[in-house]
Amino acid sequence: MPYFDAASSAPLHPVARQALLAALDEGWADPSRLYREGRRARLLLDAAREAAAEAVGCRPDELVFTPSGTRAVHDGVAGALAGRRRAGRHLIVSAVEHSSVLHAAAAHEADGGTVAEVPVDRTGRIAPGAYAAALREAPGGVALACLQSANHEVGTVQPVAEAAEECAAADVPLLVDAAQSLGWGPVEGNWSLLTASAHKWGGPAGVGLLAVRKGVRFRTVQPADERESGRSPGFENLPAIVAAAASLRAVRAEAAETAAEAERLRGLVERIRTRVPELVPDVEVVGDPERRLPHLVTFSCLYVDGEALLHELDRAEFSVSSGSSCTSSTLTPSHVLRAMGVLSEGNVRVSLPRGTAEADVDRFLEALPGVVAGVRERLGAPKPAEPVEAADPAPEPEPEPELVVDSLGKRCPIPVIELAKVIGEVPVGGVVTVLADDEAARLDIPAWCEMRGQTYEGERPADRGVAYRVRRRA
Repeated sequence: MPYFDAASSAPLHPVARQALLAALDEGWADPSRLYREGRRARLLLDAAREAAAEAVGCRPDELVFTPSGTRAVHDGVAGALAGRRRAGRHLIVSAVEHSSVLHAAAAHEADGGTVAEVPVDRTGRIAPGAYAAALREAPGGVALACLQSANHEVGTVQPVAEAAEECAAADVPLLVDAAQSLGWGPVEGNWSLLTASAHKWGGPAGVGLLAVRKGVRFRTVQPADERESGRSPGFENLPAIVAAAASLRAVRAEAAETAAEAERLRGLVERIRTRVPELVPDVEVVGDPERRLPHLVTFSCLYVDGEALLHELDRAEFSVSSGSSCTSSTLTPSHVLRAMGVLSEGNVRVSLPRGTAEADVDRFLEALPGVVAGVRERLGAPKPAEPVEAADPAPEPEPEPELVVDSLGKRCPIPVIELAKVIGEVPVGGVVTVLADDEAARLDIPAWCEMRGQTYEGERPADRGVAYRVRRRA
């Protein structure tokens, strides 16, 4: 069964498996003890730290291991904010950061701090000079800025080096979440703090990295002990740490092969980006087409329930993920897709692990059209081939035709499907008002208008939910 969700967790690298098994026998003792078994464990831990630091591009004494990538983010953000409390209480993040960063930002706000989100364009990328502008417009002293190296949902690579220079010019440290990119290469630029997660590059789960450059003011906010420089208390999971560092070192040691594999995967992803819109009507491929991770592609399908789509792809033996609200416990669209202003319904993220066979990608492209068509048919979506009848404009003196569609209590993509079904019932220039209380409608109705050549005229509060106005142009 093809596994196409490496962005969530990559398959365990063979070197990680070998190192893990070996370390279970050799690295079980306490590395802080002076007897033989303890010294052996300490040698393994020191070697793992040196290997990981070399891959990150920092000194070994600047890097600590944490119980997860999320914990690395939380500790990094909290420690930098605490260490620079005298400089200010303002935090800057991009609107598409991983939820771990946004949760840390929310905790900072709850503690009395302030947070500013830097917007992105429709590809998910921040604009040049965006962080410099955010620093200038900050209401008070800025303690920290955060920017991911590459987006976890759409694959867009961020201009980290440029943002780091803008932050350095303002004497503000930049924390980079490198979870998605570190396995593909080091993060360029003058960053101050960096976090990563081992299971993203083929290491075992339960190991994160936190690097803090010398000279960055940092204060651990949790009770500290003698382990990991006091920044990550608790007994180290030494076998997992050794396996994480060994797999990262293996990826870097295969640099030439990794580069070739990255280009091969980039070609497979480009095939998906090109062929999906040709094979499936009413699809929006999202993310930057050029400045992106080599293995990841995301697209959204009109008139499709994301959860149903993922289940059907699973039945067809393809493991993929989604940012649609229909697949989440919160029933709200992905904050990444929302910040980009792109379609969220029927969202599919394909992230190919190293070694993905070309035949598996071809089989996915063969299966996808039928799967999407089946889901649309069950939901009663309009047929893609059905033309929308154009009507002559109404004479000037006549009142503006308007049709109201009541979609209250209905989840995505039903409000959009009902809009698509009735848009032809009003003449050109007429208005359809959709009443909906599903949060996804706020994103998907404007996206539908852009894809279908209609005019979105905004929203207004209704007795229940929100009224969305759409004017027929064609």
